[in-house]
Amino acid sequence: MTEKPLSGRIALVTGASRGIGAASAEWLAVQGAHVVAVARTVGGLEELDDRIKATGGQATLAPMDLTDDGAIAHLCRSIFDRWGRADIWVHAAIHVSALTPAPHVQPKDLDKNIATNIRAFSRLMTNIEPLIAPSDAPTAIFFDDQWDAKFAGAYAMSKAAQRALVECWQAESVKTGPAVHLLRPAPMPTATRARFYPGEDRSALADPKPEAARLLAPIFAA
Repeated sequence: MTEKPLSGRIALVTGASRGIGAASAEWLAVQGAHVVAVARTVGGLEELDDRIKATGGQATLAPMDLTDDGAIAHLCRSIFDRWGRADIWVHAAIHVSALTPAPHVQPKDLDKNIATNIRAFSRLMTNIEPLIAPSDAPTAIFFDDQWDAKFAGAYAMSKAAQRALVECWQAESVKTGPAVHLLRPAPMPTATRARFYPGEDRSALADPKPEAARLLAPIFAA
């Protein structure tokens, strides 16, 4: 049997229950990686696990709230204790608050965006960087997006901060690693997009599975 390209690799996917996160987890599993799938939605993770197993892949499910610092630390420690490292981190978890005019952003919506998209994201990076550092090919993958500028102020602010942190890490790691990638998927029929474009004809949007393959395959090409 021919060895798969990512056999023996450990891939941590945060935000793995749906959309580009789930599609990335499935693609990595098909390539031979053992996927550690993280999300809050247990049902979504279980459905992902079924799809991965159906293609002969392997996954470990880790349902948790990424805003829980203790849960993040425990997850990374558990991965280290079991495998001694992770090789790949794919981050697709995002919070989208209610859309509202910029002057009307509510504190509770702003706080939720900050908690998930900025604070939890930064804490994940802090905990996961030393976890992937021992790999001989440490790789971190993030997704950018594009949206109609109207009514997305709270989300846009937090997404811009997330992008800035990724770009800083990308610049800092050019010579030392890990390889940090900031990818922009084509518009997809996700729940997040539906919030921005209600009533949109979704038939013209990209399917997350081939989109994940298009984005990830060049990164892991031999």
